[in-house]
Amino acid sequence: MSGTRNPHDPYNGRTEPKLGDLDHLDKPHAPTEPTDGLPRMNVEPDFRRNAGAPNRHKRKRGPSWLMPAIIVVLLVVIGGLWFNQGRLRGLVPRTDFDDVLHRAQIALQQGHLDGTDGTSARELFEAARALEPDNDAARQGLNDVGRAEISRADAALQAGHVDEAQQALTVARELLGGGSDVDRLTQALAKAQAPSGQSATLIAQAQLAMSEGKLEGPDGAAALYQRVLAAEPDNAVARHGMDQVGDAMGAQIQKALAANDAATASAGIDRLSALLPNYAQLPTLRASLSTLQAQQGAALTDALNQGNDALRAGHIAGDGPDTALAHFKAALAIDPNNAQAKAGLGQVAEALVVQANAAIDGGDSDHARQLLDQAQTLAPGSADLVAARARLGQPAATPAKSDGVATVNADNGDDSTAPQQAMLSPQQQLQVANMVQRAQAAAQRGDIMSPPGDCAYDLYRGALAIDGNNPMALSGLQALPGMVRQQFSQALTSGNLNKADHLYDALGNLSPGDAGLLAERQRLVDAWLDQAEQQLDSGDRNNAAQSLEHGRALSPNDIRVQQLSMRMQGGR
Repeated sequence: MSGTRNPHDPYNGRTEPKLGDLDHLDKPHAPTEPTDGLPRMNVEPDFRRNAGAPNRHKRKRGPSWLMPAIIVVLLVVIGGLWFNQGRLRGLVPRTDFDDVLHRAQIALQQGHLDGTDGTSARELFEAARALEPDNDAARQGLNDVGRAEISRADAALQAGHVDEAQQALTVARELLGGGSDVDRLTQALAKAQAPSGQSATLIAQAQLAMSEGKLEGPDGAAALYQRVLAAEPDNAVARHGMDQVGDAMGAQIQKALAANDAATASAGIDRLSALLPNYAQLPTLRASLSTLQAQQGAALTDALNQGNDALRAGHIAGDGPDTALAHFKAALAIDPNNAQAKAGLGQVAEALVVQANAAIDGGDSDHARQLLDQAQTLAPGSADLVAARARLGQPAATPAKSDGVATVNADNGDDSTAPQQAMLSPQQQLQVANMVQRAQAAAQRGDIMSPPGDCAYDLYRGALAIDGNNPMALSGLQALPGMVRQQFSQALTSGNLNKADHLYDALGNLSPGDAGLLAERQRLVDAWLDQAEQQLDSGDRNNAAQSLEHGRALSPNDIRVQQLSMRMQGGR
């Protein structure tokens, strides 16, 4: 076709067919990219790619890094929450704790530092610490109370109120445990309490006490020299006197070691270390004690093992050194407080009672009495011993001839119940029934071994003294150890350690051969020491010392007793 062509027409002239740049077919054209010579077409964005695949172009796909980034952020957030859970937990309202802590801080600001009515700063901070033992605010509050007491003591001392200053210093020492301010105030108070010229008098009294051998106690040389040093720390005469006291105590310890008395030597070393912790001979004395204890420990173990072997073999008591009785006594000679040796003697006593009951069953009353007399020296409070004596009619509340009747019948192997019952008057039967009823009520109250005359043990014994074969009295008496053990566990669980102490003693008296006594004793020791540690942590040093002494009395060689003793001495 011919005709006039527009020179500006982009399709002017002949155009050869082209496919264009196939390599860049799926790329959007940038404004600056070169043309491929084909006519330009405007295509909607949704149709630039995948125009022939309507199902695929509708699903948009995000960047490939987005999901891993989200996961990383979540892990960071979770980790932050985990490692800061303590701080986050602190943001949760704690009504009781916060209320107590707030009232404690108010009491501190108002100067109400200590007291016994539950409203003082010290009492409230201690209550807050009991609610949250690891709370720093409560711990710091107690420290602030101690610092405030230091300030109060300073002010009282400057005003001449020595007693008030002493009271404040005591509280500060309990809360702070010591420190330069406590030491400074202690010396200042000692000077204020000691009149001028008194040091010479105290030194003269100390020297006299030293010459009389009075080293310890409130009037002993050590206490008198310490009073001088409290007022005059650099007093050379008093310092030399304290060295002499240390040498004298060291000589006493050496004497105990030479006599193989490890218990006395150990107690002496404890007192010397508390009095003079830097005494030069202390390491040597401790080393000698350790050597002696190691030697005695081996001998003690050997004696206990031989005693148990003899017990199992039936060699209970009698002449010769190879009986259970002899071995356990040898163990007690080494360690008078050894619980295993005491339990061994209790087992010997129980075995003797068993043999006595067998002799009674066999009609040999004389031999039974001999065995019971021997058991009496080892375990006088044994419930089984009392019951066995009742079978023999010992003691009897009826006239002497009734003892003879009971004895004759026992010797013949007859049951003594019928003759004794026949001789009981109606008044005696009523008295026995009343005593048994009172004994049962006393046992339920926990009055096992005390008060004397009105406790379950004495009432059952009294009933058996009248009617030696009364079944209610016999069963009640022999059931006492089980009741005591149950009440002991309840007292421990409720924290009534004083009652648990009495019940443990009662159990040891009633059932000295009980194999569980050692385990019960350790439970009680641990409970006393746990209480001592809690009291010491709260600043209650006086009660902590008392609890520690209860634990020491039960088990003086317990490792926790020794550790807690060292901790308290260090705090002092």
